[in-house]
Amino acid sequence: MPKIIGSVFQSLDGVMQAPGGPTEDWTGGFANGGWLPAVGDDLVGEAIGRLFREPFDLLLGRRTYDIFAAFWPYAKGDGKPMGEMFDRVSKFVVTHRDEPLEWQNSHRVVGIEALAALKQSSGPDLVIQGSSTLYPQLLAAGLLDRLTLMTFPVVLGHGKRLFGEGTPPGTMKMTGHMVSSAGNIIATYEPAGEVRLGSYATEQPSEREQERQERMKLEDAAR
Repeated sequence: MPKIIGSVFQSLDGVMQAPGGPTEDWTGGFANGGWLPAVGDDLVGEAIGRLFREPFDLLLGRRTYDIFAAFWPYAKGDGKPMGEMFDRVSKFVVTHRDEPLEWQNSHRVVGIEALAALKQSSGPDLVIQGSSTLYPQLLAAGLLDRLTLMTFPVVLGHGKRLFGEGTPPGTMKMTGHMVSSAGNIIATYEPAGEVRLGSYATEQPSEREQERQERMKLEDAAR
C-alpha cells in the first residue's frame, strides 16, 4: 500500500509559492517568484535526491501539474535526468477540471475519496511536489503519512502557504532533522494525533483576568 509523502520548500513565514522562478506562479500578485535558488545548498540537494531514490509516483494538484508539464519534459542540462524520471513515473492529478492531462502517464483523481481508494491499491509511494491546496484536505482525511519541510531563511510576507484555509488542528512528531551551514532546516514529520491541551493559568483567575475574558467575549460577539 503506497504512502503519501509531502515535500515542501517554504520560507520562514510559511510561504511555498513559486520557489523556482519568477514566472512559475504569480497568482495573487505574488512578486517574489524564484526565491529558492539563491538560498538552496548541497544539503537540500541531497535531501531531494533521497526523496526520489526509491520507486515513487507523483501526486499533484492541477496548477502544479500544469507547471511541471510545461517544464520538466523540456528540461535540458542538469535538469534533464530529473525531467526524464518525471516523464517515466505516473502522475496522479487531483482535479475536478475536465481539461485533458496531456503529459504521458498522467491520471486524473477526482476528489479525496478517489485518492483514498488509490492509497489502498498496490504501487509505489506517492510524492507530493508543490500543490499547496492538497495539504488541508489530506490532513483532514488522515491520508498524509509523512511530511518533509525544507525551511529557508527568507521572509516573503504573503503568498500561498502550506497550512492554508481548512487545515485541521493536529500534532506532528519529528522523525528527523538537519540544519545546513547556510541556515536551511530540513525536518521530517509524521502525523501524531489530536492537539493535546493544557493550561498555565492559575486555579482562581484574578479579577483583572476575569474582566479581560469578558471583554474578549464581547469583542467576539461584536464581530
